[in-house]
Amino acid sequence: MSERWLLAVVVLLVALVTGLGLFWNPDLPERPLPVASAPAGGDFTLQSADGPVALADFRGKAVLLFFGYTYCPDVCPTALSTVAAGLNQLSAEELADVAVLFVSVDPKRDTPARLKEYAAFFHPAIVGVTGSPEAVAEVARRYGVFYAEQQVATAGDGYVVDHSADTYVIGRDGRLLGTLPHGTGPEQVAAEIRKILHTH
Repeated sequence: MSERWLLAVVVLLVALVTGLGLFWNPDLPERPLPVASAPAGGDFTLQSADGPVALADFRGKAVLLFFGYTYCPDVCPTALSTVAAGLNQLSAEELADVAVLFVSVDPKRDTPARLKEYAAFFHPAIVGVTGSPEAVAEVARRYGVFYAEQQVATAGDGYVVDHSADTYVIGRDGRLLGTLPHGTGPEQVAAEIRKILHTH
């Protein structure tokens, strides 16, 4: 490298360092990234095999809400198994103050009777509910849930349903408190429930 090129590189580096010194001020507060508004949640009524089920029916209890479908090959069985394992860590008294709603986003295939059988396989505290496509879409919208049919020739009826995989945590007063991401362990599920049950 010639001396002229070396000098040019040095001058460029000095200019960059000087520019950083002039314009970078670590004492300035960081500008937060814009945050999407949190879903509102709220009451709803859907159908179970034993009749209409409203979120308000469980006022006074801790409620976990999961959106999925019975033909789901992996995410739903994993999530419901984890929730069931978390429920099994609770005492009988604690469990009496907990409800879990499994909302099917595939009402074309998931009848209330099928949902009852599917939910009971994981835990008796889990209640399967669904409704008309419009009713399910409205509840999903309120909770910020995404779902969409994807055509897959080898799947039952030729489609699967991609969907959000979070579990929604609802307080005794019916307010949405937050979410548990997919992959949360049973211990954390139990801990989140106890946090609601033992907060006065």
